[in-house]
Amino acid sequence: MTKKRGQTLAMDVVFDLAASFLLGIGTYSFIEPANIAPGGVSGISLMIKYLWNVPIGVMNIVINIPLLCLSYRYLGRQLTIHSLRTLLISSMILDGVVTPFFPQYTGDRMLGTIYGGVLLGTALGLIFSRGGTTGGTDIISYLLERRYPHIPIGQLMMMMDGIVIGISVFVFQDLEAALFAVITLFCQTKVINGLVYGRDKGTVVSIISKKSKEIKDAILQDLERGVTILKGQGAYSGEDRDMLYCVVRIQEFPAVKKLVYEIDEKAFLIVQEATKVHGEGFKKLE
Repeated sequence: MTKKRGQTLAMDVVFDLAASFLLGIGTYSFIEPANIAPGGVSGISLMIKYLWNVPIGVMNIVINIPLLCLSYRYLGRQLTIHSLRTLLISSMILDGVVTPFFPQYTGDRMLGTIYGGVLLGTALGLIFSRGGTTGGTDIISYLLERRYPHIPIGQLMMMMDGIVIGISVFVFQDLEAALFAVITLFCQTKVINGLVYGRDKGTVVSIISKKSKEIKDAILQDLERGVTILKGQGAYSGEDRDMLYCVVRIQEFPAVKKLVYEIDEKAFLIVQEATKVHGEGFKKLE
C-alpha cells in the first residue's frame, strides 16, 4: 500500500467513525423513540426492532448481506468494500456504544424528528463526501438504475424511501409516523446537499452589454475572476455582440451585479446556480 493510499484509508476510517457516532445518536436517541422509519434499510431495521426487539445494527448487517453480494457483482469491488466497512463500523457503534450508554429523547416528537434528521443528514453527508455509501437502498437504487436508466436515481431513491415510509404506517399503526418520517427525510436531504455540494456551489453569470469590454476589465481587475467571451449576434438587431460568461462564488454575485450596473444599467444578466464547481479559484479537481 502506497503512503498516499494509506493516508486516504486513514481519513476514510476517521470520517466513518465520526459519521457512525452521529448516525447512531440520531437513530437511537431521536428517531427510534419518535416511532418513525424515515426510509432505507435503517427504517426497516427500526420497524423490526419495534416488532421483535432485534438490535438495529445487527438487522442492518443481515439485510445488507445479499445487497452487498449484488453490489460486488454488478457495481464493483471498491464501492462494495467501502460500503461494507462503513456498514460494519456504524452498526457496531450503534449497538455496542450508543445503545448501551446514550439516553433517548422522549420529549416533543417534532423536535426528535427534526434533530434526528439533521444528525442523520450530517452523518450521511460525511460518508458521501468520501465517496462511500451505507449500502441498503442506495445499492438497490443503483441496481435499478442499470435496469431502468431512463429513470433518474434520485427518483428511484425517493420511491424506495416512500415504500418504507408507507409500510411504517401499518407497523406503528400511526398515520403521523409517515408524516414525521417525511419531515425527517426532508431535513436529512437538505443537510446532505449542504455538506456535499454547499462548499462547491457557484453562480454562473452571463452578461450581454454594449460595454462588454469595460465590464470584462472590471471583473478581471476588481474581482479577480476569469471571464470567457462568447461571440454572438442579436437576432433582432443583427449586430455582432460579445457575451461574457463568468463563474463566481455565491457570495460574490452581489459585487458582480453592482459592478455591471454601475458600468451599464441596461445590461442583460442571466444568472444560474452551479451546484458544483471545480478548478482554479474553486475546489481543486482531484
